[in-house]
Amino acid sequence: MRLVIQRSKEAKVTVDGEVAGAITRGFVILVGVTHEDSEKDAAFLAEKAANLRVFEDEAGKMNLSLLEVGGEILSVSQFTLYGDCRKGRRPNFMDAAKPDHALSIYEAFNGFLRDKGVKVETGVFGAMMDVQLTNDGPVTLIIDSK
Repeated sequence: MRLVIQRSKEAKVTVDGEVAGAITRGFVILVGVTHEDSEKDAAFLAEKAANLRVFEDEAGKMNLSLLEVGGEILSVSQFTLYGDCRKGRRPNFMDAAKPDHALSIYEAFNGFLRDKGVKVETGVFGAMMDVQLTNDGPVTLIIDSK
């Protein structure tokens, strides 16, 4: 399982011109799932994301977590995170999980975050989405569960 986490001041995702999810201060997380990922991977990454100390404290140091600042998450499923671009010019998506498995793990990830008290907004799984965000910093991290 792979996450791209972007610290943001505000963000929203729209589908067919309608806002599907929106947040203020927090993270936009692009979520990729591969075949062998399980709820264990989802729980590990939810714990990691909620507790990453990348928000500034009163001294201006990245020392506070999303939980500590009361941040929100906009979680967006993105199978293209498992696009293999090593050969040719067209990405190979063979490592991306099939939709039914990916949806199950993606929903588990969001559920684990909500269990920690995090407000989680989402896009629409499998839809073409427009994601807008104000990247704060910018701070962008990539985390893999393996």
